[in-house]
Amino acid sequence: MRPANGRIDGEALLARLPEVRGRLVAEAPLSGLTWFRVGGPAEVLFTPADEDDLAAFLAALPGEVPVTVIGVGSNLLVRDGGVPGVVIRLGRGFSAISVEEGYRVRAGTAVPDVKVARAALDNGIAGLTFLRGIPGTIGGALRMNGGAYGRETKDVLIGARAVDRQGRQVSLALEDMHYSYRHCGAPDDLIFTEALFQGEPGDSDRIAEAMREITEAREQSQPVRSRTGGSTFKNPPGEKAWQLIDAAGMRGFAVGAARVSEKHCNFLINEGGATAADIEALGEEIRRRVRETSGIALDWEIRRIGVPAGETARETA
Repeated sequence: MRPANGRIDGEALLARLPEVRGRLVAEAPLSGLTWFRVGGPAEVLFTPADEDDLAAFLAALPGEVPVTVIGVGSNLLVRDGGVPGVVIRLGRGFSAISVEEGYRVRAGTAVPDVKVARAALDNGIAGLTFLRGIPGTIGGALRMNGGAYGRETKDVLIGARAVDRQGRQVSLALEDMHYSYRHCGAPDDLIFTEALFQGEPGDSDRIAEAMREITEAREQSQPVRSRTGGSTFKNPPGEKAWQLIDAAGMRGFAVGAARVSEKHCNFLINEGGATAADIEALGEEIRRRVRETSGIALDWEIRRIGVPAGETARETA
């Protein structure tokens, strides 16, 4: 029987998994795959070779095995006890970019958002420049309706491809995503594999200047060279999360080696040696103080996965 915390021994789980053309690794460290540089291991980490490999794996995977998908870890907190089941990280087989007629750009979901913005620039395509300001992959942008500098994924998406938990390959139109602010209403079990974006004709010099402005704005206003997870909390309707945090007196506040950024207080920083528990506790204290001072409940924008330290009991399957 699987223990209450859901973890079993990674090697034992590996022995139960279907064969793949990609790579399966038991007890794979995840801290190095996240921008915070914290967190425990994946019981098993799967890097599929391509969409067909992913679909075949999911179709054969026992239904009781949990599946978690991660990208480049830019907006992710992995808890210290690690992640039960299979963690899927899309790689080279999902990193193609192509430009199509009608100022369209097709991209695999492992492609960093900035690379799509650069591909658009190289081909004189406007409208996708905002992707330069999102520090993640296309998969993450699809899953959370990522946005920056006045535009969101929903404003430029034509459609996407995905694989569901049963291994079925599906196509989705924009309306199937059911987007709202920093939220995607498509089924949670879908693993996005490809996206098609609509741009518009533009002047390359103007696009390049807009990208430079975004780069400079990020450098000046955000702690982009620190171990951080990007924006921590969503902006409540009509409010700015950072202003609420600042008004609550939390700028520079610390729990262990986790600290609220002095530069932008909707960013949390691992100053070196912080645990995931430190970072999460800091976030929860921010939420408590903001609720106390403003009456507003902040919602996490950073995705938190896995189990806390001390909940890592194993049993052999």
